[in-house]
Amino acid sequence: MTAPVPDPAADLGLSSARLERLDALLADHYIATRRLPCALALVARHGEIAHLSVQGLADVERGIPAREDTIFRIYSMTKPITSVALMMLVERGLIALDDPVHKYIPEWKNLGVFVAGTHKTGFQTRPPARPMQVVDLFRHTAGLTYGFQLRTNVDAAYRAEKIGEIEKAGSLEDMIKTLAKLPLEFSPGEAWNYSVATDVLGWLVQVVSGKPFEQFLAEEIFQPLGMIDTGFHVREGQAHRFAGCYQPKRDGTIELQDDATTSSFLTPPSFISGGGGLVSTAQDYLQFARMLLNGGTLNGHRLISRKTLDLMTANHLPGGGSIASMSKSLFSEAAYDGVGFGLGFATTMSASQTLMPGSDGDYFWGGAASTFFWVDPEEELIGIFMTQLIPSSTWPVRKQMRTMVYAALDD
Repeated sequence: MTAPVPDPAADLGLSSARLERLDALLADHYIATRRLPCALALVARHGEIAHLSVQGLADVERGIPAREDTIFRIYSMTKPITSVALMMLVERGLIALDDPVHKYIPEWKNLGVFVAGTHKTGFQTRPPARPMQVVDLFRHTAGLTYGFQLRTNVDAAYRAEKIGEIEKAGSLEDMIKTLAKLPLEFSPGEAWNYSVATDVLGWLVQVVSGKPFEQFLAEEIFQPLGMIDTGFHVREGQAHRFAGCYQPKRDGTIELQDDATTSSFLTPPSFISGGGGLVSTAQDYLQFARMLLNGGTLNGHRLISRKTLDLMTANHLPGGGSIASMSKSLFSEAAYDGVGFGLGFATTMSASQTLMPGSDGDYFWGGAASTFFWVDPEEELIGIFMTQLIPSSTWPVRKQMRTMVYAALDD
């Protein structure tokens, strides 16, 4: 009598046959058609990996397959990590959410709100209704922006100054000094705008902790969690595992955007971006997500308390508003309907309004190269998707993965 074939998905309350539909969709609709270079889909439940599939090429030009340990640019999936770092310092009483930001960045004390003008001619401003608070940086209500929003004279000034452009910017300190000379898009707390605010959180980590931001992350988060491949550049001995990054062509297929062998990510950057600078692996990010799902602790290392995490994953938009009701952004890493924003994550306020299966209170974010993760405490579920295609709005693969993973629940 032969022993039954192990089925980790079934043991964790998921249908392996239904999860294989996800693999088939990725293979047939995205990899075979060259819409994506590669696709890594990881699903964990009750703390264990239920499903892990890896398809396609990490480096199309050289025919190098993607693997479980491929290193990806995670861009804005850096933001939740930076947010946890500063909340660790909040827990130590070193900074508070309602502190004015100018307490830590004095040159920002007199920031005005845009009224008229351009970067070349000079700006007219008015005083904000209230000072920017630390919580505004976490929840993107600070009045800051991104140059790629392509919406206003203020984000045009960001482009002119290369603010937040990882490969082109100066140092983090340079960015802080330059932002002191530019107006806010709106008075803090009045709207939601996806922005460089999380980069500013990284600066606050550095100011408050007295350590370089990257050192704080390495010592306080990456080392305790065993995130051995995560950092602000691809370290020596890792380059052969680094993926190329791609962009869509007019015909829907892909072309190279950033060569894995010549990428700026191969050397330490001058700009340490808490908003988008990390490279990582699916396994490393799973460690971070497991810590979140486990209430702030993993493998005997507590980073933050359960109640702090509850605070971070609650909706913090003023008046209980949604991103849809408050957003001025042309682009963010979240669909808006039914979604609020916490301290570093989007959070589902009403799963029915998202028109996707999920749970009220699940939380998530993604990165510019189409990476994505979510954590669902109610179902004890983690999903991680890794690929390298800019921009992330190109294909609806995130929505499809979420839908198909929840369709595989079998308990």
